Amino acid sequence: MSRSVHNVAPGIAVDEPEREFTFSDADFRNLVQLAYEYAGIALSDTKRNLVYTRVSRRLRALRLSSFREYRAYLSENAPERENFVNAISTNLTRFFRESHHFEHFSRHVVVPFLAGAQRNGGRFRVWSAGCSTGEEPYTIAAVLRREIGDGCRLDARILATDIDTDVLRKAASGEYPAKSLDDIPRPYRDYFQPADGNRNAASVFATEDIRSLIVFRQLNLMDRWPFQGKFDAIFCRNVMIYFDAATKASLIDRFIQSIKPGGWLYIGHSESFHGTHPELQLVGRTTYRRKP
Repeated sequence: MSRSVHNVAPGIAVDEPEREFTFSDADFRNLVQLAYEYAGIALSDTKRNLVYTRVSRRLRALRLSSFREYRAYLSENAPERENFVNAISTNLTRFFRESHHFEHFSRHVVVPFLAGAQRNGGRFRVWSAGCSTGEEPYTIAAVLRREIGDGCRLDARILATDIDTDVLRKAASGEYPAKSLDDIPRPYRDYFQPADGNRNAASVFATEDIRSLIVFRQLNLMDRWPFQGKFDAIFCRNVMIYFDAATKASLIDRFIQSIKPGGWLYIGHSESFHGTHPELQLVGRTTYRRKP
């Protein structure tokens, strides 16, 4: 296959394969800017191939012949923005990912809450921000359900949001490959049952015990948040890696204002704050507490 040389930055030449669609610097820069404007996603030059590959699918679906046509279509058709963001979003997750967060959540958040439930009115709220295909909120729900039991009457809810409507539909279905059980510790596996009760089924479903705790909603973190109540804990893990420093700092400030004093924030293992925040206390690996 023939190859072409393309400059992605002054003085730097990159060898590229022949492509189905012409993909100019102007195309790439424009789409990078739109990703930032629509979703706060900051894409570096190293993501050039990723953008081409993923957005090319939209060109084929729309039967367009060039990225220039797609850019024009995107500017004139607001609903396509959702498809564009869905295309460039990365959704990699699994049950009990970074398990130390859930151990901490059980021991230091749920158990103390239950001990003082009558004093605080029995209202418990958790937000899974950037929930992807749902493994995170279902994990939170399994941990919460195991601690509170079936007979305990508490006003406990988990808000699960993502900008990507495709993965939200998958999450709301509660269906996962049977091999996903390998990621779930045995004490929690009863909350995931094989389809039709068949142990050899290819899929498992989250049971109503945990599904009933979760509300799935589409939300762009860059937009106004349509809720006013504060959360006992917020999980926003491996989401901010796509944001630049200014966007991340702004988002952290907004999270803090949405967490109860003394509440908790969990972020991803590859994410960190530059310096410290006056309202947050680091208490463990990527685990922060809002100061009372």
